[in-house]
Amino acid sequence: MNETLAVEQLEEKARELRKLVIRQVAVAGSGHVAGPLGFADVMAVLYFRILRLRPEEPDWSDRDLFVMSNGHYAPLLYAAMAMRGFLSESELMSLRQFGSRLQGHPERVKLSGLETTSGPLGCGLSQAAGMAYHLQYLQNSERFIYCSLGDGELNEGNIWEAAMFAAKYELSNIIAIIDRNNIQIGGDTEKVMPLGDLAGKWRSFGWFTQEINGHDYEAIVKSIDAAKASRQPNVIIAHTIPGRGIDFMEYDYRWHGKAPNVEEVQRALTQLGEKGDVK
Repeated sequence: MNETLAVEQLEEKARELRKLVIRQVAVAGSGHVAGPLGFADVMAVLYFRILRLRPEEPDWSDRDLFVMSNGHYAPLLYAAMAMRGFLSESELMSLRQFGSRLQGHPERVKLSGLETTSGPLGCGLSQAAGMAYHLQYLQNSERFIYCSLGDGELNEGNIWEAAMFAAKYELSNIIAIIDRNNIQIGGDTEKVMPLGDLAGKWRSFGWFTQEINGHDYEAIVKSIDAAKASRQPNVIIAHTIPGRGIDFMEYDYRWHGKAPNVEEVQRALTQLGEKGDVK
């Protein structure tokens, strides 16, 4: 189990995650920043407070499982894994390089600690539901499966097939967390393909549904605790600010999949508390 970190400590973890996201994507010259920056607070809670993991024993049989369905958030996942000790922080700078273990989307066989390969949007919840079924019915295990999803990703039909499957089998060991940042590569989610009453949709599919501020650490922890106590499949809709912490990126969908230049990296890291020139 992770030690119980104070809010101030989680904030610092999230700040470091954001810095590493910026550095990785800048060195790679391509990648995604807006979503990872917005979801960093949730990932800080997961990797430094919630998930039962042993970096020194990645295949530990009692570990919790984390499935990143929105695989383009890979820089954030790799940063969290590095800070937990699954790899060195120096290796993060090989993101998207030929032959690197750190591909633009997570590839399970490349790196210990990754549970699934992701890239095609919409597949992760089905993977997570399959894992949850196996653990609940075939192993009678108390392990939990966490699955991160993008809100634009919910346009994919097999998300809702997985939602029906999980409800039918009452998979209470699955906790999906949606990054509700209202942007996708083509613009505002409600203009591209309106999601409408998102919480109502999930409730109608039989899921225990919560909506939270995705930057409120206490709310994130409490919602996960409530989910773990429920007897239904669980979804947490975390409302976040894309590009969180960097004023020229916040709310701007154009930063969904765009790398910052040298000047923008300097500005971004300065806003995140970095002192001096970027090296």
